Amino acid sequence: MIIRKKLTIQFTSIFAILLLVFSLGVYYFTSLYRQSDFYERIRLRAYAAAHHVLDANELSDSTQHQNMIKYYHSLPYEAVRIYRSNGDRYFSDGDGELSIDQKLLEKVKRQKVVRYDVGVRQIVAVFYPDDEGDFIVLSSCIDVYSLRKLQHLKVLLIISFLVSMGIVIVAGWAFAKQAMRPIKKIVSEVEKINASGLNMRLSNADGKDEISHLAQIFNKMLDRLELAFEMQSTFVSNASHELRTPLTAMIGELEVALMKPRETKEYQRVLQSTLEDARLLAELSNGLLQIAQASLDSSKITQSYLRFDELVWMAREQALKRQPNARIDIDFANFPDDEDRLIIKGNEALLLIAVVNVLENAIKFSPQTRAITGFITVEKLDVSLKVKDQGVGIAQEDLKHVFVPFFRADNVRNITGHGIGLPLAERILKLHRGSIQIDSRINKGTEVTIKLPQAYMFIPNRV
Repeated sequence: MIIRKKLTIQFTSIFAILLLVFSLGVYYFTSLYRQSDFYERIRLRAYAAAHHVLDANELSDSTQHQNMIKYYHSLPYEAVRIYRSNGDRYFSDGDGELSIDQKLLEKVKRQKVVRYDVGVRQIVAVFYPDDEGDFIVLSSCIDVYSLRKLQHLKVLLIISFLVSMGIVIVAGWAFAKQAMRPIKKIVSEVEKINASGLNMRLSNADGKDEISHLAQIFNKMLDRLELAFEMQSTFVSNASHELRTPLTAMIGELEVALMKPRETKEYQRVLQSTLEDARLLAELSNGLLQIAQASLDSSKITQSYLRFDELVWMAREQALKRQPNARIDIDFANFPDDEDRLIIKGNEALLLIAVVNVLENAIKFSPQTRAITGFITVEKLDVSLKVKDQGVGIAQEDLKHVFVPFFRADNVRNITGHGIGLPLAERILKLHRGSIQIDSRINKGTEVTIKLPQAYMFIPNRV
């Protein structure tokens, strides 16, 4: 069932229940009031009959006259019966089957006033003591006019209910249509978005209601999808270029070598060149394998407690072995009083690869000074390493692609590399619930900050 029909049915059902309860309440309390009011009038008629019949010889002429007026001012279909306390009839007036049995007689003596009805006829029995003895007065009437009005009220309420329900159904359908209009607009706009049109955005994202919030969330998702598609396209393009270059070189060298017989030294040169290209391909393959491994579930990777500063110094030594002409200075921005706050939990081999890649990247892109500086900082919940260089920098439009494997900015195409280091470092840090941030300016240098959560609070047997 479509939401519009559901809203209409729910809206109509709620209104119908409320209107039905209201109508039943009006009818019930009106009927209750009519019955109670008419019983009171019958009770007064019973006393008027008793005064007129039983007290006639005991009152003055004017009082008798007043009682006579009250008595003869009768109600519709009135019937009056007066019985002695032993059940003998003393007085009877009006048509109607009114009788008294021993059970009713005892009940009236005990309660003094008894009300009951027979069909539409309402009856009141009252106990009336007199000088001649105790009497039971039965007075009954039919509230013809009020019953007719009550019936008219019932018909009026039923008709009003049916008419109101018709109006509510139409209004509910229109209300549901109006309420669903923004959603239908969003659906129509979403249907137009495809892989080639990820730059489109939903238009209802400027308000403060739930629909606008949904549109904002969807637009943010489209931003992420567009970036992911763009990164995927960049990855495929750059990976194809990086893999094709050594393969093309190898094929070219071998084809030239096979064109005619050559001297031994020439063959050795060709083999050496081919070997270097093969090593380059192996290096690229290993980089892709490491990225894949760094994307695994962290629960599948062996982790242990490590000192972050020791890890950084180990990475420094490895980076200097690969880049002996470089200079790497590591300083503490704030050494903690509790050295355990330098402890992290992770896989030493993977984290070492991440830190080494960050250090080597900084050296690689500082071709003139080949000098970089690292600052270890202990924060409230994290430990961080900030690596600064004085290199060529990264353009702002290229910063969002630096974590795409094989991506290389235009201003560093002449520097040897494959664009795997930073993407691999990011995957490893995410695997350890860490983060990496880059701030860079062209010809001013780059600042890379890596953060990892402290683990000293979770060390077993820590006091």
